[in-house]
Formats: sequence, C-alpha cells, structure tokens
Amino acid sequence: MFDPFIAPSGTLLGLLQRGRGDGTLHALAAPRPEALAALDTCVLADPRHDWQVENRSLYYARLYIDLDGGLEEIERHLADPEDHLDTDDSRTGLALAVLGHLASYGRGDALALLRTYAATGANWAWALDELALRDDDAGLRSLALPVLARFADTPEGAAELAAAVRDAFEPRPWRLWADDPRAAVGARIRTATERGSFDRWQRQMAPGGPRPGWSVQAVLDWAQQALERGKALHVPAARCLAAVAGTEDRPEIVAAARSGPDGARCAALHYLVETEDPAVLDLIEAAAADPSRTVAEAAVSAFERMPGEAAVDRARRWAHRPDALGASAAGTLARRGGPADAPLVLGALREAVRAGRPDPLRLGPLVDGAGRLGIVCAAPVLRHVYRETTSSHLRGRAARALAATDPSFATGFAVECLWDCEETTREIAALHAETGDVRVAERLRRLAADPAEEAEVQSAVRSRIEPEATGV
Repeated sequence: MFDPFIAPSGTLLGLLQRGRGDGTLHALAAPRPEALAALDTCVLADPRHDWQVENRSLYYARLYIDLDGGLEEIERHLADPEDHLDTDDSRTGLALAVLGHLASYGRGDALALLRTYAATGANWAWALDELALRDDDAGLRSLALPVLARFADTPEGAAELAAAVRDAFEPRPWRLWADDPRAAVGARIRTATERGSFDRWQRQMAPGGPRPGWSVQAVLDWAQQALERGKALHVPAARCLAAVAGTEDRPEIVAAARSGPDGARCAALHYLVETEDPAVLDLIEAAAADPSRTVAEAAVSAFERMPGEAAVDRARRWAHRPDALGASAAGTLARRGGPADAPLVLGALREAVRAGRPDPLRLGPLVDGAGRLGIVCAAPVLRHVYRETTSSHLRGRAARALAATDPSFATGFAVECLWDCEETTREIAALHAETGDVRVAERLRRLAADPAEEAEVQSAVRSRIEPEATGV
C-alpha cells in the first residue's frame, strides 16, 4: 500500500483524515455536501499509515449518522470492477468496517450492502466477519450458497474451503452453515472443518523448520546461515545460546559479538544483553557504528531489550548522539529515567520534531516520557505534535502527555478529544474535559448512552456524570 495523501491539518479533509475530534465538529458546521464529500474521500481512500493500531471506522460511521449521509459512493466503490483486480484488504477494509458499525446503528441499507458484497465481492471474508457480529441467523444462512460457490468441488477447492473455515476471524456463519441439512452446504462445511482441524494438528506436531545443534558454535552458525537465507533469527538464536552456553563459553560469545559474521554477531549481542554481561554496552556502542546495517540495527534493538540501571546510565551518555543509538538512548530515558533526565528527554523531543521526523516509533516514547516526567515546558511541543501528526495513535499519546503537563488541556484539547477516533483518547478526554462547557456535558451523556462505545470510555464517562447526578 502506498503512503496515503494527507491534506493539511487546518482543512476539513485533513482533520477528518487524522480522525481528530475537531474534524467532526467542523463537518457538522460545514455545508452538508462539502462535509459528505470529505467523509466519502476518507472512507474510500483509507488515510491510515497503520490500520492495525489506528481506528477510524466508528468515527466515520458516527459522522454518517450525524450528517444523515447516504451510502451511494461506498456502494459504487465496492461494485467497481477494480475490486477484483486490486484485492488488497486496504482497498475495501475501512469501508466494510464503517458499514458494519452503521448496521449496528440500525442502518438497513448498510446491512444490505454488506450482504451483497459478501456474496459477490473480492474481500468477502471481511464482509462476512462484519455480518457475523450484526446479522441475524436468516441473513447469514442466505449467504451459504453464494459463499460456497466460490470454492470449486475439486481437491484444490476443498483445501481452499478448509483453510477459509479454519482461518475465519468470526466462526458464527460457518457454524450455522454446518447445521444446514443440505449436503451441498452442511456436509461440505463439516468436512472442511474436520480437515482444517487436522491440518492445524499436523502443523502443531510437525517440526517448525531447521534447528541448531547443541553447542555454542552450532547456534552461532545457525544464526549466520539463517541471515544468509534472508531470515533474521537473532533473538531465537540468543534463546538457544541461553540453553547451551556455560560460563566457559563467554570468551567465544564475546568474540563473536565483537567481530563475528553478521548473523552470529547479532545473536551474540542479544544473548549478552539478556545476561547483562558487563562488556555488552561497549560492544553495542561499537556495533552501532558498524557499516553493516544489519549489525547496527541489531545493536540498537539489543540495547532496547537491556534491563537494569547500567543501560539507563549509559543512555545518559548516548542521548546526545545524532544516530539511531542516540534516539534509542533518549527513548530509554523517557521510559525509565528520573526527574533529572527531563532536560535530555525534552531536548530529544524538540530535536525530533524540529528535524521533521514524524515516526511514531521514535516520537511516541519521547511524548510518553514528557508526560511521565511531568515536563511542563514540553507542552508547546506536545501541542504541535497533537495538531500535526497524521497518526491518531501518536495523537492519543500526546493527549495523555498534555493532560499531565498542560493546565489548559481540560478546557482546550480535552473537549475536542471527546469526538476523537481513538477510544483511548476519548477515555482521557472523559476524565479531564471541563464539564462547565455545555458541549462536554451533552457529549458525555451521548457517549454514556451509545451501545457502540467502548466499556473503558463509558466507565470514565460515568465517573464524571454519576457524582454530579448524586449531588443533584
């Protein structure tokens, strides 16, 4: 999937793409055709960089409800011939998830569209999972024949059907169909279920690939051979070393970590980190400067796994470095440092933002650290991250840090966050938003009554509403 185009943060489209609460508020105030056009753009061209950690579907579904938006553009997108040419989940997954939430809100047109797509679309399995959570038994039973028609009545088709049944995220439709009295439905599903269970048992019992011999040198050779095949097994190899190495093997492992071939060197570094060997920090520092990218990245990765105060002490020396090890050291201080490390964390945060590195993997720990350490003067930088990041996950972390550092959060961003796409961000807002604002009180009541809202958010809402009700 290509990186999506993200509009500027001050535009309606940019706000909606980011999933910001202000996106909903601006959309409700904008001309309805303009708001619906921007909403359709977001749903049909998924704006997320990482759909596994960023939420948008409930956010967009709620906006369709608030705008009384039709689903014509989504229907056109799902029915496009491109659907059978570009079968990547990213093309239709967000639209199907939005339809699932709309069906939960009682939109019959969304339910019908999901049924049609499950019967005819390329990403039918996703649609079926959405229906498994929302449709009734009769609706699901009506899809048995269209779905089974996708699998030829051949040995290859039977294997594909068994895999589909075995790997289904939501098993409810398949269980319903297994009880169907028709041989073309029930018998096929039962056979596929039995075969899938047997295949799973075979995989569990079968060896998981080549295994190293039971000596330090054999493990190091195995790690090197794996790397030469294009597969990095540094961490598994380190665990194997922990099982076979004794104190007499330390010189051999240290030598491998200092100058061994790349695969063996990486495995040795990870092993020495786990054992907190006194030489490992110097070895990591040398490896981080190695011309081999594999070795340099493994050195940073090994350092991030290192427990103990020695790693924190060394991080204070490395935090000023301009390379990946310096960034990792700053992240270590953000996670594990004390109040005296606040200037280093703040400096690293400012430098990361100034350098235009929006990577949540780098910025996230620094943002968290600013909140954990209560760095009040970090609030302006955190507000900038909150506004500009295209990652809703990172924005949520910035909101949590602002709640700990910015006195204006309760009357500012916390209000907006009640409409945010991330449930963890809405939870933070529910705990902190100033209830004197009439918009806050109304939004809290609506979240409390919304059956689609997450339990953690509703618990936070009740903690704000119920004391007030008791007082009245």
